Amino acid sequence: MQANLMPASPTIVVMGVSGSGKSHVGAALARACGVDFVEGDGLHPAANIAKMSAGIPLDDADRRPWLEAIAAAIATHRGQGAVFACSALRRAYRDVLRGADPALRLLYLRVPHDELARRLRARQHFMPASLLDSQLATLEEPAADERAVVLEAGADLAATVAMARHALSMPAPPARG
Repeated sequence: MQANLMPASPTIVVMGVSGSGKSHVGAALARACGVDFVEGDGLHPAANIAKMSAGIPLDDADRRPWLEAIAAAIATHRGQGAVFACSALRRAYRDVLRGADPALRLLYLRVPHDELARRLRARQHFMPASLLDSQLATLEEPAADERAVVLEAGADLAATVAMARHALSMPAPPARG
């Protein structure tokens, strides 16, 4: 029998393109597991937000300081457990994040294009729906060696969180009292 090598409270990055539900699923997963949630969008430099708000896709040079800020936040949570929302579209980006915590786990939320477009049109966010295709073109789905769980994220939030907790073997928070 193989021992479970995952820490009791792992660091999870909920990844996917804009509109996949990273923030909603990530926050709910963190609450369900009693760990911190960190919204990666809050770590974007102002120049990145301005660029995306103008409908201009980010390039690797734009993403680098953002990924480094997320990696620094991951490092501060290492060993404590936390859930981060970050698109992490390319393996190279995920490698930067894994550099802060080699035990990092990925939860990739896969959503059909039409549903993504619908979600993006329905929300207020600096990332306009017009950038969806550039994100999908950039996306490199996680490889088998990346310790990723892939969820088809079309189910309701509670069901998605339950599936994620099961797939990631996430413990419930300790009872208080």
